[in-house]
Amino acid sequence: MPWKRKEMRLYLDSIQTVLANPVALDTVDPDAFDVVFYPGGHGPMEDLAFDKTSGALLANRLASGKPLALLCHAPAAILAAAGPDGTSPFAGYRMTGLSNREELLNRFARKAPWLLEDRLKEAGVDYSKGRLPLRPYVVVDRNLYTGQNPQSSEDLANRLINEVNTTSST
Repeated sequence: MPWKRKEMRLYLDSIQTVLANPVALDTVDPDAFDVVFYPGGHGPMEDLAFDKTSGALLANRLASGKPLALLCHAPAAILAAAGPDGTSPFAGYRMTGLSNREELLNRFARKAPWLLEDRLKEAGVDYSKGRLPLRPYVVVDRNLYTGQNPQSSEDLANRLINEVNTTSST
């Protein structure tokens, strides 16, 4: 909606200095944050799926019990978290991410060497998706929060905010 885009643009403009000066991932202390959140887009499939620093961060965050959230294509980043024996610390977790059907609705799918839903299943994830494509769908398993697609972002954010507020008040 136009009003929502305007609101988002104003917010992004207000944090432009931070966005223009990213820090190296290996210098980030995930324990300094209430939530570790990876947004979607095809970027995670192109680089984070193979980035060992990111994979270690995600595996450690999962083991910490503190909230970890992945939206849309971002679950691709867990593929870099495989241990020395090749198993994923995410194996057996219930998760969602952009479905094959949703990806095929996107013109970029023809260029993708692999599809996220397939790779998550291969990693041993208990993958699920909403009944209808492009509708909000969120899965929470322990401290792992995943949203299927961009339409899931608001529901995912609300779940995380509730979690952080509940944890902070106890």
